[in-house]
Amino acid sequence: MALPALREELSLMPGANLPDGQPTWTLHDPVRNRYFKIDWLTLSILQRWWLDDANEIVEAVDNETTLHAEPADVDRVVTFLTDNELVQRVGGEHARQMAERLKKIQGTVFGWLIHHYLFFRIPLVKPDRWLQRMLPVADFFYSRKFLMTTLVVFGIGAFEVARNWDSFSTSLVDTFNLSGFLSYGVTLVAVKLFHELGHAFTAKRYGCRVPAMGLAFLVMMPVAYTDTNDTWRLTDRMQRLHVAMAGVATELIIATWATLAWALLPDGALRSSAFFLATTSWIATVAINASPFMRFDGYFIASDWFDMPNLHERSFALARWHLREVLFDLREDRPEHFSRRKEIVMIAFAWGIWIYRLTLFLGIAVLVYHFFVKAVGIMLFAIEIGWFVLKPLKQEIMAWKPRWPVIASRSRSRRSALIAIILVSLVFVPWPSRINASGILRPLETMPVVAPQGAQLERAPLPEGTVVSAGTPVVHLLAPELESRRNGLKAKLERLRWQASSAGLDAESRSRMQSTQVELTAAQAELASITEELALYAPKAPWDGVVRDVDPDLQAGEWLSRKERIAVLVRNGAWVVETYLDEDEVKRVAIGDAARFFTDGGSGPSLKLKVVDVDADATRVLPNGMLAAPQGGHILAREKNNQIIPEQAMYRVMLAVEEAPGPLATHAWRGKLAISGAWQVPGWRYLRNALAILVRESGM
Repeated sequence: MALPALREELSLMPGANLPDGQPTWTLHDPVRNRYFKIDWLTLSILQRWWLDDANEIVEAVDNETTLHAEPADVDRVVTFLTDNELVQRVGGEHARQMAERLKKIQGTVFGWLIHHYLFFRIPLVKPDRWLQRMLPVADFFYSRKFLMTTLVVFGIGAFEVARNWDSFSTSLVDTFNLSGFLSYGVTLVAVKLFHELGHAFTAKRYGCRVPAMGLAFLVMMPVAYTDTNDTWRLTDRMQRLHVAMAGVATELIIATWATLAWALLPDGALRSSAFFLATTSWIATVAINASPFMRFDGYFIASDWFDMPNLHERSFALARWHLREVLFDLREDRPEHFSRRKEIVMIAFAWGIWIYRLTLFLGIAVLVYHFFVKAVGIMLFAIEIGWFVLKPLKQEIMAWKPRWPVIASRSRSRRSALIAIILVSLVFVPWPSRINASGILRPLETMPVVAPQGAQLERAPLPEGTVVSAGTPVVHLLAPELESRRNGLKAKLERLRWQASSAGLDAESRSRMQSTQVELTAAQAELASITEELALYAPKAPWDGVVRDVDPDLQAGEWLSRKERIAVLVRNGAWVVETYLDEDEVKRVAIGDAARFFTDGGSGPSLKLKVVDVDADATRVLPNGMLAAPQGGHILAREKNNQIIPEQAMYRVMLAVEEAPGPLATHAWRGKLAISGAWQVPGWRYLRNALAILVRESGM
């Protein structure tokens, strides 16, 4: 069968040597401005293409070179040339094949929209001739004199920034206004133009053609671009590296001079623009343009630095091979052979790209959702996830299909399947759940012992830890004014009783007796009231308890102010733990569930608990700030009007302590609480939240 004829406009030029020293050549398609790197064997076959017979080409290569060729090598070259449209197409059959290929490349309207609403280019100018004319002017910026001057400027600028650091660090906040944003916008457009000119002039200095410059739209955001595909003709990889680094280097140089400008300029729009160039602009370009995870400057820098064209595709192929070997032990040949260290780096690099792109595409999906109206946004969000996240997973799984007989025969496949089943079980099968929260261990009942009014200690209070029985006075206080009033009332009562008993039987005596009786009743009521009030000055224990938190400085005879605390009486034996749970967590808790309590400091034993009460209504205000996040607790809360308000609905849960607190019985403790809740499917919570967000955002 005759070989297809090569296109006459193709050109061939020497290429860079491979890392192992093998020579390469570059095949250029000027119509599409595309470059193809070919090896020595492919070149030898193309040099003998005129023989028009695969067997004769193989024989000539074997006889005239040190290489060994086979007919299959010629077939691979034919496939390469045909797939990349490098051969002449004549006749009706070829026309039909080209039409089918064009249709396949163009894809469906849906596929075109998916790709092009996210990224498309609009060429605006053809700068090649202008760049050639301006090259003598631009050469100054590549000179050693300019480099040394820039280094000096960097030192001066850094010194001025260090000396005026307070002013420099507050410049960003000072420019949060309309004029500041406008100056930032103009500055950003200018610096990105210089970024692209850096690429263009550097490529032009090495003799490359720059056919177009324009705008590329990335998720509807315009970014400048420069067509530097002609750099593939460069045989020196360091020259290609210089072109790739020129944009970032240009912005760093601009940032250096802008730092000095900020130090010299007065306050105003120009100084704000200089600050933006000195900080935000170059940080953004390093974070985005210098990233090797997307096909921006960083990718081409990494490709040229390691002299590995198609770095992403080659690392992806190696990582997919490694994944299949780890999962199934297929024992297939590596796509490429590298040193062990380089192989590990490339596999890790591929996984880093996948994780980065997954995060990026999820972010783009959220951005698309918020950019459009809700209905369209939800549809595009689903398309983003399906096309850029789920589709690659499907393609990899489909690649396993032809390998299934081998996969089924490997023991490692069964082990991987078992691990997958366990992981699925961990996510989708109900498991015992544990709810972690902070809680406060405290007595069930306490009674503060305070002075009701100004009073004097008759004798020192009971010592710390004293056990008292019900009805025992805890402290004795003196209230001289009340005692004096009580004594006066007692004397008055005696006098009134004597008057009542000695009254005669005449009308005047009977009238005086009635008024005396009224006065006697009033005096008795007042005496009872004073007696009741005096009882507050000798408080008695309402139940058996222990005296705690006694002020050690109190002595007999001291005077106390109103409501001054003396001690706390703690009821014996009854302790509880109080906590608050959100709506999702409280649904998993029921009365009778077991729990454990551990103090924050780890002191004392862990206590066995049981849930005894769950509030049906949410708590509006936290009575105790110890459980709020600012104080080290687990509840997100804010302070308003001297009250602690939880950020979301929180429900109080009470747990009884089923064993003696031991050394923890001295006072209240804050600690960690682990409640054994109801069995739950771990993945259901996240799925339910996702569905709830979908329903809420869609307005259903």
